[in-house]
Amino acid sequence: MPEQLSWRPDVIVLSCEHGGHEVPPAYAHLFKGADDVLASHRGWDIGALGVAQRMACVTSSPLVACTFTRLLVEPNRSPDSGKLFSRYTESLDDNTKAAITREHYDRHRASIERLIADAIAAGRRVLHVGVHSCTDELEGHVREFEVSLLFDPDRESEADVCHPWNTELAMLEPTWRLPFNEPYKGTDDGLTTWLRGKFLAERYAGVEVEVRQGLIAGMNARRHVGDVLARALGAALSA
Repeated sequence: MPEQLSWRPDVIVLSCEHGGHEVPPAYAHLFKGADDVLASHRGWDIGALGVAQRMACVTSSPLVACTFTRLLVEPNRSPDSGKLFSRYTESLDDNTKAAITREHYDRHRASIERLIADAIAAGRRVLHVGVHSCTDELEGHVREFEVSLLFDPDRESEADVCHPWNTELAMLEPTWRLPFNEPYKGTDDGLTTWLRGKFLAERYAGVEVEVRQGLIAGMNARRHVGDVLARALGAALSA
């Protein structure tokens, strides 16, 4: 029997914090000679935007995506994080950093927060899904999963969604390895963690999806994974 949800969202909002590796023209000089780094997993979450776009299409949900490189400013870190700026931008003067933050970082996060706040103000419960991807291996550590749902186990709204969602994923793709909270903890610094401090658990659930990049090497693969994630989520929410 499908697992029954005690918390069920009325609205799904999707985001993709590392959807591209674009460098705004005003800052192109900072990345001279860095094309290979920008194109690698260090510059963006390869394939994540394609997965997120397909999920948005299937679920008829809004998607807010960043297409500038995370090496300009890191939209999935808190404003006071020491990892907000990369080695390419950390030595910039305060005024330039403030301009980058205002033009790129703040704009993305404010767009998502506004969607969620408006829905909650209308009396709705919101499931926010941030779509990410990770390299198959990092510093000798092999990622032993295909898809992982990252959430805060102490927030019942998030656990109540993720457990049946994972069950449905396993039914659709029996060969996928589906551990929770890998390769990062769902409580680590990130956009969903930051938004949990702004919205109550009974109204907001924030979940990050991590997809191993080897699983989504190509547009057809990204479309398929987006389909599976969306279908599994739909089945979990309709149980």
